[in-house]
Amino acid sequence: MTHLSSSIRWRALAVVALTSIGCAAGDRASAQGQGGGNQGVDLRATLEALADDSLMGRRTGTEGADRAALFIAAELQRHGVQPAFSATPGGDSAYFQRVPLVRGDRMQLLEGWAEYDSVPAEQRVHAANVIGIVPGSDPRLRDEAIVVGAHYDHVGIGRPVDGDSIYNGADDDASGVVAVLAAARALAAGPPPARTVVFLLTTGEEQGLLGTRWYIRSPVVSLDRTVADLQVEMIGRPDSAAGGPGRAWLTGYERSSLGAELARNGLAVIPDPRPDQQFFLRSDNVAFACQGIPAHTLSSFGLHADYHGPDDEVERIDFAHFAEVVEATIAAVRLLASGDAPAWNEGGDPSRNPTVCG
Repeated sequence: MTHLSSSIRWRALAVVALTSIGCAAGDRASAQGQGGGNQGVDLRATLEALADDSLMGRRTGTEGADRAALFIAAELQRHGVQPAFSATPGGDSAYFQRVPLVRGDRMQLLEGWAEYDSVPAEQRVHAANVIGIVPGSDPRLRDEAIVVGAHYDHVGIGRPVDGDSIYNGADDDASGVVAVLAAARALAAGPPPARTVVFLLTTGEEQGLLGTRWYIRSPVVSLDRTVADLQVEMIGRPDSAAGGPGRAWLTGYERSSLGAELARNGLAVIPDPRPDQQFFLRSDNVAFACQGIPAHTLSSFGLHADYHGPDDEVERIDFAHFAEVVEATIAAVRLLASGDAPAWNEGGDPSRNPTVCG
């Protein structure tokens, strides 16, 4: 009964949210066409929709997060990206992979739905990953998959600063979500990729990678056929340490062959300039890396002071820089989807290190 009720709630929210947010933003994106090139996505309109005050900071388990998930699903559908699931009553449906979370001293990921059903209703959290697929076309490689992801949740409402208590998360990580949507649209438009590409927009990253940890347990394509994961996080502003506008960096660059492959293909992506920050271990990629899958995060975060604050607003995004990094994201995804699968360099696989992945 809990599963069916959750499914009914998604449908009820869809009637409201897809009409009031998804369709309106989709119309703006089609009409304005900012970004040009092969993106086919209005970067500003899409980012504004995800970082709007009405979503109240997209904290996992809130109506704002639900509305963000529905908007993302509508965008995937509009771009011709296939849903990951069939429409089964009471289960994962269309683009939504429900995640069994409960509230306590902190938000917690449960082992499964039987445990979720045993928890008092007031502790249950309504949450879902949003997943679309572009199937592979190469007879030899189409059963392999790459995952391209970003987290759509943020931290919600917090301590007011100059009267503003909504922590919109325009850079963190609405910028990454927009890039993933642009890549999804580009691959769906063709030419088709050799490998299957799973576009994974997750919930609960800010609570401890909860949505990604659930996906690892219930993957759309089995992990033994998943050859790479690329996360995109905080690419809305230039990083002077990376060379300024239009340039990005890759966490764990030296750990696998991916960084060198991006460089060989002319992408303006360098090694993480701040290894002391251990960003490789601080984003959703690490959950995949701990399964032995080459996994990295593309970013241009320059340690700006608006991180997890109410000033992380659309007005602070550098859209010229953002558009260039989105193009680099699309190029990187195409390489992963149809080129050589990345491999760990010697000593780079963290799954062999119990202090990291134990």
